[in-house]
Amino acid sequence: MKKIGNLFLIILILSLLIVNFDDPEQKVIKYFPFDEDIKFTDNSTNLSLISQTDEDSYKVQWDIQSKLEQDIYLRQDVSLLFVDGKLKGILNQWKEKANELKQETLLNGEDSSHYEAITLHHGEVHYPDDVIKSIQMMSHDELYVIDSPHSPLESFKEPGNSNEKEWKKTLNRTKTQALNHYWNELMRHYELSSEDYLEIPLADLWQYQQKNLPTLTRKQTDQVIGQLWEGLYQNYIIGIKSHQDKEYNAINTYMPLILVDKKGKFIYVLFRDESGQNHRLIQRVPEFS
Repeated sequence: MKKIGNLFLIILILSLLIVNFDDPEQKVIKYFPFDEDIKFTDNSTNLSLISQTDEDSYKVQWDIQSKLEQDIYLRQDVSLLFVDGKLKGILNQWKEKANELKQETLLNGEDSSHYEAITLHHGEVHYPDDVIKSIQMMSHDELYVIDSPHSPLESFKEPGNSNEKEWKKTLNRTKTQALNHYWNELMRHYELSSEDYLEIPLADLWQYQQKNLPTLTRKQTDQVIGQLWEGLYQNYIIGIKSHQDKEYNAINTYMPLILVDKKGKFIYVLFRDESGQNHRLIQRVPEFS
């Protein structure tokens, strides 16, 4: 790994990447009541096609950055990259007494694909008398890369012509078919009906940064999302713990599915580890007076 200033450059080999900058003792994202006095001045996730390396591969750049108005006790950014519905990369960086984080990564890709990255920008704010508060923000980006022998290499975020619209439709259909088959198996295993839940692919969770989850208030939504990331970090991002006391890497697993109970009582997260074992995280929706 080569460090350039505050930027970190990793070359992805064989479409597989895990980058963790944190100390093993610090592998935790913890939800605390939100701090209303400290704000992000900037935060973003960006995916861009850089170049074609040869006839069969190309490079995609994955950038993450966030900045606060001031230094706080702990800053952390964790980002997940999904390619055609499968987890292909994790970026994770934390700093103490900091306000700004930046990560820049290059990775090799091949074939036409849909790239999606979602990032949690997180921080802990410590006050006297052991008062701890947290801040959080999500960002997201996606990129369609068209690598066809019949046309030059190209990419787009939103289709600008009929050809790009057709490619987006094709790539989305292929990805969705695979994910729906996978998610339906998980729901059948846990005897859950789609009629009872709002289904949210993990990469789409950022859409609830500003809008409320169904039946929930803004305060409930913020807490649910914070606790969702806490659970995902401990049980998926840094390793999937199986019932046989084994731990599996999440890389190359399909995207987790978040289920929001339409009665506003529970949140489930469903996924499967590389051994084929199914997992369900259960979260109770907080009640506020």
